[in-house]
Amino acid sequence: MPPNKRIAVWMSEKKLQKINWQELVTVCDKHGFEVFKLDLNRSLEEQAPFCVLLHKLTDIIASANQGDIRSMEIINEVEKYLERNSTITVLDPIPNVKQLLDRYNCYSIIQATNLHSYGVFTPPFCVLRNEDLDIIKDQLKNSLVTFPFICKPILGHGSRQAHEMSIIFNEKYLIDCKTPCVAQSFINHNAILYKIFIVGDKHCFVERPSLKNFQASQRESIHFDSSDVSKADSKSRLSVLDPDDVVKERWQPDPKVMEVIANTLRKSFGMDLLGIDVVIDKSTGRYGIIDVNAYPGFGSVSGYDGFPNFFDAVLDCISKKVTSN
Repeated sequence: MPPNKRIAVWMSEKKLQKINWQELVTVCDKHGFEVFKLDLNRSLEEQAPFCVLLHKLTDIIASANQGDIRSMEIINEVEKYLERNSTITVLDPIPNVKQLLDRYNCYSIIQATNLHSYGVFTPPFCVLRNEDLDIIKDQLKNSLVTFPFICKPILGHGSRQAHEMSIIFNEKYLIDCKTPCVAQSFINHNAILYKIFIVGDKHCFVERPSLKNFQASQRESIHFDSSDVSKADSKSRLSVLDPDDVVKERWQPDPKVMEVIANTLRKSFGMDLLGIDVVIDKSTGRYGIIDVNAYPGFGSVSGYDGFPNFFDAVLDCISKKVTSN
């Protein structure tokens, strides 16, 4: 195998166990590539040469952002190696992944696109860093964030805490906002979420359970784990519609609009492996983008499930990028 046809793969041991490594090896071989597991505890120079880095470094990047010394060293070493070897194709570029890990930054990028001309929006949001309730009230008002709203950690990936969220229904329970956080207006969407999975110029979308409809009220805040609510086989009580909300007909996603969302955000984030969470406003039929994820799983039940010939799609994407470099 020529040295310029080697793919280095790095992801955590937990994620490696979820994929069919032999299937990946077979598909890589079919496309003319050799694949190996990169060891970040060894010198990258020793493991070279390779022409592609396929990674899921989000957990390490997140730990580095939180001040973990070893994680900072690893990311620094990888980035320096890639600077010295600029011909290596990286899925996805580390600076682009970094910008996606910050939810406020992520929503700001979506808001700056032209998706609004297709009836697509990201619900009003703001970042809350202060514990002073009067300041929080002013920030919510100035950013048009309405009750109920979802309180999300600023860090979008890389830790269990990234999925720990709260629904705040009124001013009395603003004390439940765990600052720093991002507050985002809740959009009623009949407990249905659509996940768009992107691999290069290909995409597909699947339906998942989601939060039921809520109204502003005097009730206490609800705390939940978003990954539990939206799993394919989730049986969360938070996903069960109230009797008044059960409808025979519902909005159906337009494949053309989903394609526009996929193509626009792939370009805006400069990434080829993305997951996009989309809801359809039950009242208006508008499409709301509520989250974007870097590299959502890898051919496992935790992500990209239902993506036809996933490994082939990844290798098609890699082949095109290597050829164009």
